Amino acid sequence: MLSSPPGGSPLRPLPSLIFASRWLQLPLYLGLIVAQGVYVFHFWVELVHLLEAVFGNSDALQALISGIGYKTDVQITKINETIIMLVVLGLIDVVMISNLLIMVIVGGYETFVSRMNLESHPDQPEWLNHVNASVLKVKLSTAIIGISSIHLLKTFINAANYDLKVLMWQTIIHIAFLLSALAIALTDRLMSHNAASADH
Repeated sequence: MLSSPPGGSPLRPLPSLIFASRWLQLPLYLGLIVAQGVYVFHFWVELVHLLEAVFGNSDALQALISGIGYKTDVQITKINETIIMLVVLGLIDVVMISNLLIMVIVGGYETFVSRMNLESHPDQPEWLNHVNASVLKVKLSTAIIGISSIHLLKTFINAANYDLKVLMWQTIIHIAFLLSALAIALTDRLMSHNAASADH
């Protein structure tokens, strides 16, 4: 049976098929949930290595050093403040990417696939009340800036192990993200202002 809007006539076959095609996005969101699980696993592996390294496990320490790309001319036999800072920044990076995934999964599904009807749910995200494609775009761009900032901070802390060109290009790319987010926010504000003016 063809779907029909409330109080309206049933959709014709072609519009109904086109409208139903939005469900093709469902496997994409399910795939992102799997990716979220991978990030959770990676987070706990890194956290366990950090705890083991703090208590003197040399294998865990070497796994951390290899994972963060930390290099020094001096043999490292115990964990130091720089390694802890780089590992913690890596954990924060995982959390921020996980937050980004949640925004894409929940906001994207709600906006482009189907309503979740979470209005009466106590755990409904505050931002989901007014989510649309424009709001989602701005939130995603600010989240990407946060992730880029963490990566840049990690690079600067470990700057001795990076070429000057790498440092320069990471900075340029971060500035490009900032300008892009600013342009998106400005465009969204202008469109909202024009829509409000048209209503009046």
